[in-house]
Amino acid sequence: MELLRTLSQVVNRLRSSCIRRRVAVVCPNDPHTEYVIIRSLREEIAEFLLVIDSAHKDMAYQLRGASPDFVRIYEASTPDEAAALAVELVRTGEADILMKGLINTDNLLRAVLKKEVGLLPPGGVLSHVAVAQVPLYHKLLLFSDAAVIPRPTLEQFRAMISCDVALCRELGNEQPRIALIHCSEKVNEKFPHTLSYVHLKEEALQGRFGKVFIDGPMDAKTACDRHSGEIKGLSSPVVGNADVLIFPNIEAGNTFYKTLSLFGDANMAGMLTGTIAPVVVPSRSDSGNSKFYSLVLACLAGNLNQDTL
Repeated sequence: MELLRTLSQVVNRLRSSCIRRRVAVVCPNDPHTEYVIIRSLREEIAEFLLVIDSAHKDMAYQLRGASPDFVRIYEASTPDEAAALAVELVRTGEADILMKGLINTDNLLRAVLKKEVGLLPPGGVLSHVAVAQVPLYHKLLLFSDAAVIPRPTLEQFRAMISCDVALCRELGNEQPRIALIHCSEKVNEKFPHTLSYVHLKEEALQGRFGKVFIDGPMDAKTACDRHSGEIKGLSSPVVGNADVLIFPNIEAGNTFYKTLSLFGDANMAGMLTGTIAPVVVPSRSDSGNSKFYSLVLACLAGNLNQDTL
């Protein structure tokens, strides 16, 4: 499988597959979500189940009128009821992907995480993976977790890495290089995540994550810039050539996400992992392009989840 190095290549791969994923969109009432739907229909990569609340109908019916074969509408009384209905559509197999529109993320996640009727399997770990196309980097860069887990435990680190590795393989990368991020290269008990990193590297050598290279702790610059590694006397398959960055906490991951998108002029995509189907929960400040690429990523991933790893 060809290694995909740009988000445009991801779009082309999806189009060439001739698979149109069924996307349940909760409250598609804002211009960015409308843009994503219209562009996805034009690119022929998805069909849509629009779950609307009673206060917002006009836009959804206009979208269905423009593409009646690939847009269906479901009505609910409130945004919370719309979220519950959209989750049910995914659980029953009528939809393949869940996407957030103009609804508060907390409200949507309550429906996603509701026991017995939500989308997270018992014992599952909900996480977030972002994919960045950075002008000054030579390939797509994945990183976790910028949105969900405050301070990952060892178990959560394992789940994050497993999902990110599976996504790398969907993108054509059969042996991803994973950097465990910290502010230095030293293991220190004052920073418990560095102790987890030691376990993760040992488990990688034992084959827990399949064919991967894992190294760290290291800083993000060392992970992505070979010259920085050479100056520090560091050498490994990961140094200067990372495919995946695993961050120690949500503050670091979220700051990296926002910095790349604002100052790095990066195109971004992201989705939740660990659920029985991909969930696209874009930030309110994400661009229309970012939200489109997030949906494309989820469509390519299909039924990627922890149960299939």
